Amino acid sequence: MSELNVKYQLGTKENEAFLADVREGLFSFGHNFPAPGGSSYYLGDDGTPWKDRNRETWITSRMAHVYSLASFLGHPGSKELAAAAIKGLRGELHDTANGGWYAGLTADGNILPNKQCYAHAFVILAASSGVLADVPGAKELLDDALALYDLRFWNEEEGLSCDTWNTEFTVLDDYRGLNANMHTVEAFLAAADVTGDEKYRVRAGRIIDHVVGWASANNWRIPEHFTKEWVADLECNKDRPDDQFKPYGATPGHGIEWSRLITQWALSTFKGDKEGASKYITVAENLYNRAIEDAWNADGAPGIVYTTDWNGKPVVHDRMHWTLAEAINTSAVLFHVTGNQKYADNFAEFMQYLDEKVLDHVHGSWFHQLDANNNLIGTVWPGKSDLYHAVQATLIPFYTADLSIAPAVKGGKFC
Repeated sequence: MSELNVKYQLGTKENEAFLADVREGLFSFGHNFPAPGGSSYYLGDDGTPWKDRNRETWITSRMAHVYSLASFLGHPGSKELAAAAIKGLRGELHDTANGGWYAGLTADGNILPNKQCYAHAFVILAASSGVLADVPGAKELLDDALALYDLRFWNEEEGLSCDTWNTEFTVLDDYRGLNANMHTVEAFLAAADVTGDEKYRVRAGRIIDHVVGWASANNWRIPEHFTKEWVADLECNKDRPDDQFKPYGATPGHGIEWSRLITQWALSTFKGDKEGASKYITVAENLYNRAIEDAWNADGAPGIVYTTDWNGKPVVHDRMHWTLAEAINTSAVLFHVTGNQKYADNFAEFMQYLDEKVLDHVHGSWFHQLDANNNLIGTVWPGKSDLYHAVQATLIPFYTADLSIAPAVKGGKFC
């Protein structure tokens, strides 16, 4: 790596300054997210709210988490923004009749049907971060969210979570998926770190053990979609491969994200037990390396393709900003944990790609979707809906890998 690119190198003051500048830009970009009732508007390309779009629970939760992080770092107005989102989660997004959280609200205030495990996992994450930020109502929100999740989504016998109920919690959809379970792992690790209740870390490990089994039997490409009996459906959505939440095939970005979460769980579970953790660190490396081999610079242009088939051939060539964010996070974490220079070299490549292609140097934030030639498109992710992945990618590389990001940032627990 040349001297000109020192700002891309992990561990340099130049890189820290670069990502600090990116982070402050992200925090400033999102200031206009809160609707009057607290739910989050979908943000457009320049940060202006698109008020004709739905206001969704998962986005509102992510914004509560992001601005809780911002409050630890002294960003002006951040605690008030986090409080607005928590207000929305305790207010207009909460179903007082049936319990839990609506998927969201339409632009004119009608309820979006169904109760999503994915969204409820993010409510737990938001509340956990809000508790650390001393946001009013966050503790009550966390207590409610954990109790509801235990009642409706967690299956103690299976050691996995179901996916989608109807609004009244009377009909459970037959689909089972790993995206919701992945964010459940993230939420459970945060809840364990914030509440001290280790049963959530144990549950995260049970989910992880299932994923390890499925991935290791499938050449480290993780099946995403399952029947209600947890039989993998490898052909799911083959006719619409770029589905926003249920794309066909393997999603390399998720392999990368699982790699980091598995590392965090192993280090926090096997404290001082290098042998216990090492098996899972090897798994994490296998997942990361498979995903990068399949998806990074796979088609003649830089970037990480959205999906591949089960042989690793790209299917959807678009580049989503969140996959880059997770690659930044995981390459840094694996370097810190293993000392393997390859991961630091990967990190520098991802930094350069971020700076040259994905950062919007005009309007701020990151472009959410680029095509195979790195031109801006919006077929799956128009605008810039939220800040969660991008903000975390400016923080996780610098903080201890055995702790969720909110307590790590608040406690100043650097690598």
